[in-house]
Amino acid sequence: MTENAARGGLLLGLGAYAMWGVLPLYFRLLAAVPAIEVLAHRVIWSLVLLVGVVSVMGRWRAVRAAINPRTLAMLVASAALIGINWLIYIWAVNNGHTLAGSLGYFINPLLNVALGVVVLGERLRKWQGVAIALASVGVLAMAFVALDTLWISLSLAVSFGLYGLVRKVVAIDSLGGLLIETLLLAPLSLGYVAVVGSAGSGAMGAARSTEVLLVLLGALTALPLLMFAAAARRLPYSTLALLQYVAPTLQFIVAVAIFGEPLRPLHLLVFSLIWTGCAIFAWDSVRGARARRLALEP
Repeated sequence: MTENAARGGLLLGLGAYAMWGVLPLYFRLLAAVPAIEVLAHRVIWSLVLLVGVVSVMGRWRAVRAAINPRTLAMLVASAALIGINWLIYIWAVNNGHTLAGSLGYFINPLLNVALGVVVLGERLRKWQGVAIALASVGVLAMAFVALDTLWISLSLAVSFGLYGLVRKVVAIDSLGGLLIETLLLAPLSLGYVAVVGSAGSGAMGAARSTEVLLVLLGALTALPLLMFAAAARRLPYSTLALLQYVAPTLQFIVAVAIFGEPLRPLHLLVFSLIWTGCAIFAWDSVRGARARRLALEP
């Protein structure tokens, strides 16, 4: 992998996580719309945008050429995973659990490291192991005291961690992969919107501002996902963990400073353990990268 490709992957990943970090602010503007309806519109308008992008770029032949039974099966799995992730997160934000969502995305980078080691055979250094151990202690502390929101955190971490793993190994580019994922989710989404629309309870037609917000979800969904998928293919899987701290940190700030969600002593303990683990992992990654550069110098 060239240095330019790695640098490009770093910028793409950073941009994706920054956008995800402030997305709760957007979802709160749609708090009156049921989470499953927001999800359905998210899929539909993402698909509309992606079809346009693929058409303008003339990529339909490449997308069709990449599809085979194995690739399609993997994209069915990744589509299900990202659909579950979206639904849980939208529901959590609009029901006052943005802090629990933030914890899930703090856990996610360290889960990615574990997946990289177990599934992809990446080597785990000593301090990376320490970082994962600290995060595990934090999760266990939450499990003993806050079972009511732990499911949110773990569901988000696991679903997005597995999604990233599938997208890293599936043999299709980021644009084509996301297009197929939204195509797979579109029938259920269109069906749901049609049903609530015919019943007169759908969000479309209720208010122009809500309609605009739902349509814009296409761009706000597709852009960071395309950036993430491209970054995942350019960077070592464990390196993505360094970038993923951006999104949950911003989500944490939004939850406490803007949404006013209560910060309990347990949260402070758990987040302290997670943050410490992240800091150790970041320090070890920087140290390892510096050592590799020195080793390559003449």
